[in-house]
Formats: sequence, C-alpha cells, structure tokens
Amino acid sequence: MGFIRRQEEKVAARIIQWHQQQQNETPLSSEELVKKASVLVDEAHRVARHRGKNLLTIMKEMVADVLKK
Repeated sequence: MGFIRRQEEKVAARIIQWHQQQQNETPLSSEELVKKASVLVDEAHRVARHRGKNLLTIMKEMVADVLKK
C-alpha cells in the first residue's frame, strides 16, 4: 500500500469518527474503523473516476452511507 493510499485511509477514518461523534453513535473498534475506511476510499476512487470529482468531497458525501452498512 502506497503512502498516498495510507493517508487517504487515515483521513477517511477521521471523517468516519467525526460523523459518529456528530450522530452520537458508539465508536467502532479500530479493526472495524480500518475496514470501513478502506471501503470508503475504494468506493470514493471508483466514484471519482466516474464523476470526475475531488476525492475528499466524495468521501465526505459517502461517509454516512458507509456507516449505515
């Protein structure tokens, strides 16, 4: 895994944690958080290729959907 990918996953994990705090949800275990962050980054990359948008913007839009799964 490359440096940029790791940074994207760290940002995704922080976004997920922030969203959970805003929704007063119980925090995920570190293992679950890493898994959801990876899924979020993968999906954001796929959407970015399709829509041509900024990856961070897409991740912010998608974080609520990933947490619901």
